[in-house]
This record gives sequence, C-alpha cells and structure tokens, in this order.
Amino acid sequence: MTVFLIIIHILVCLFLILVILLQAGKGQGLSNIFGGGAQEVFGAKTPIFLAKTTAVCAALFLLTSLSLAVISAHQRRSLMEKVEEVEKNKQLQVEKESPKFPEPKQTPSIPPTSGGVSEQANSNEQDKK
Repeated sequence: MTVFLIIIHILVCLFLILVILLQAGKGQGLSNIFGGGAQEVFGAKTPIFLAKTTAVCAALFLLTSLSLAVISAHQRRSLMEKVEEVEKNKQLQVEKESPKFPEPKQTPSIPPTSGGVSEQANSNEQDKK
C-alpha cells in the first residue's frame, strides 16, 4: 500500500510541475517554448483548464502527502531498525550454513628441560663469583 501511494505521489508531483510550468505568468514562463504558448495550442479556454487541473493536482498532492505521513507515523520501527534486523537474519543464516570444524586438540605443554629460568639464574650467579 505504501509503495502504491509513493508511486502515485511521485506521478502527481511530476504532473503538477508540468501543469504549473505550462501556465502563462507575467513573463509567459515556459508556455512560449512551443512557439506561441499553451493558450494557442490548446485553445482559448486553456487558462481555465490549467487552473482547474492545477487545483486538482494540488489536492491530490496534499492527500497523498497526508496519507504517507499518517502511514509512516503508525509504523513502529524506523527503516534503520528493519535493515539491522535483516542483517542479523542474514548473519544467522550464514552461521547455520557454515560447516562446523572440530576444535583442534590442545597438546599438553611440556616444561622446558634446558635453558629454563632457573638454569639461567644459576649461570648468572656463577658468573658473578
């Protein structure tokens, strides 16, 4: 539903921009770009038609804007929370799918037989004498 409203909102925005730019203003705006203006192309009642079309588009724009605002206000989570949830789910799937390797066996540590701390201390004492 939200995606449908966003698409309608974008289309209404684009059409509203087009209708506003076609209207003749003080400097005739972009209506003269087609060689004579929209009034001459579409007939004598074009300013009335464009004004009514602008009003309808503006009403649709306000309606879709308010609808999207209400829908987003009723959502419990933000978009970033949804992204984080999706990433966690992907990570869990990867962990489930990854093969489990057995833990390497730890070999018992063997105390050093020569060159240990005690032998070095004895040799240092003998060197001092």
